[in-house]
Amino acid sequence: MAPYIWDYRGRVLVAVLCLVISKLAMVGVPVVLKHIVDGLNVGTQQAVALPVLLLLVYGLLRFINSGFNELRDAIFARVRYHAMNSLSVSVLSHLHRLSLRYHLERNTGAISRDLERGTQSISSILNYLVFNIVPTIAEFVLVALILFSQYDSLFAGIIFFSVIIYIGFTLSVTEWRMHFRHEMNALDSTANGRAMDSLMNYETVKYFNNDDHEINRYRNTMGEWEEAAVKSQTTMSMLNFGQSAIIAIGVTGIMFLAARGVIEQELTLGDLVLINTMMLQLFLPLNFLGIIYRSLKYALADMDMVLKLLQRPVEITDSSDARPLDITRASIEFRDVGFHYNADRRILEHVSFKLEDGEKLAIVGPSGAGKSTIARLLFRFYDIDQGQILISGQDIAGVTQQSLREAIGIVPQDTVLFNDSILYNIQYARPQASFEEVREVARLADIDDFIHQLPQGYDTIVGERGLKLSGGEKQRVAIARVLLKNPAILVFDEATSSLDSQSEKNILGALTRISHNKTTLVIAHRLSTVIDADRIIVLEQGRVREQGDHESLIAAGGLYANLWRLQQRKAEVE
Repeated sequence: MAPYIWDYRGRVLVAVLCLVISKLAMVGVPVVLKHIVDGLNVGTQQAVALPVLLLLVYGLLRFINSGFNELRDAIFARVRYHAMNSLSVSVLSHLHRLSLRYHLERNTGAISRDLERGTQSISSILNYLVFNIVPTIAEFVLVALILFSQYDSLFAGIIFFSVIIYIGFTLSVTEWRMHFRHEMNALDSTANGRAMDSLMNYETVKYFNNDDHEINRYRNTMGEWEEAAVKSQTTMSMLNFGQSAIIAIGVTGIMFLAARGVIEQELTLGDLVLINTMMLQLFLPLNFLGIIYRSLKYALADMDMVLKLLQRPVEITDSSDARPLDITRASIEFRDVGFHYNADRRILEHVSFKLEDGEKLAIVGPSGAGKSTIARLLFRFYDIDQGQILISGQDIAGVTQQSLREAIGIVPQDTVLFNDSILYNIQYARPQASFEEVREVARLADIDDFIHQLPQGYDTIVGERGLKLSGGEKQRVAIARVLLKNPAILVFDEATSSLDSQSEKNILGALTRISHNKTTLVIAHRLSTVIDADRIIVLEQGRVREQGDHESLIAAGGLYANLWRLQQRKAEVE
């Protein structure tokens, strides 16, 4: 907790000071009340003046207690909400630092719910500590001092014995029933993840008419959650009953002793009132302490997933001596590169090629050959198992990730846009770019006219993942975005594979324009899109089988020529 409240440690100290003043006033109330009762019990003319003064002190102490409680809350509010803010930002920052491997495996809905509960739990934990646990301990100590100094030790003994039994009972029962809360959290995250997944894949659900299937999956999980929740609530009621019984027995024993002391004239009526009031003041927060302890355990359980997430090691990190990438001549070289996602599945083996500054290199091959993996490795989304990847003669493992990714622009196969305006999505490449710069790159990407036909123009919201735009429109937005970035190296990762022939022709024209005089890596499935490449590399099962220009590869009559014939025959049939 310390890192999240350290920025406002001064406020914490002031809040604790307010707490101490408030508790001193609170413990002073029964002491003053005792003297009021004893004064009224004297029955003399002097008794008229004395209780009036004490009543004023009584009211002042009540006011101080309430006022400093509110002041403590106001001072500590900044600490609590700053801690929530810091934790939220830390988690999101950590999520962005985690590798692509983690994000391909994650469940977005479950992470969202864990993050929500985790940030709320840090507020709860701070709240319980500063407003409940510490005040109760402080009050307990003050009450103990008064009882030990002024009354028979038997009073303190009964109180402390009751408190020990109460705490032991609370801890043991709470620990026993905590697994119900963990089970509830796990099922809650699972249900939320399934709901989010079904909504994000709404069209697929409808295509296969699987509404009932998705709802039943969600209903079954929520049914299990309901059972765990009922068990959690039932055992909590049992815990509350046990706590109330312990408190009742303790208070009754104290009152018997106090009443006997009054009868035997060892104690005054004021002493009886003092002991009774202190007992109530002590056991009232102690009663809530049981609830607070449970809530604190729940908050820690809620925070568990977030803490585990923050402890998850970052796979791809900059080395201690990493330096910015120096792009003088934008060449790319793969030297004997080997890579696998899983130990039992090799993706690339001994891959070597070089792309000179200003050249256009195409990588082709059957599905699963490892083509898109090359683009991911170039961005250093993964670290390779063997060999080197060099840009301008510099090993990318030795340069900063930020400078590396600034030097490369990509038009991906599946362009995913933010649920924001077209302007925002194009400007995302360079947020400080002016509107005129955005319009200029949109014209170069042949999408400016289309945008102006829309009712909201550049302010048109594209929908989640850009679903309100067609494939060709999204690709043009991606081209405009990469133009605005203006990188030294361009990567086209099957950028036209999902488009019709006319859209593909238009997009290819735009890609040719923007890649002029730039180092360009084209990953393609359709060979017709790369016949103008300076060199073509043919991958098969993670190995370089052939390389050369289009004409020489056709003449060689190998794998490339066979793929070309198959695709030409398919085109003729279509």
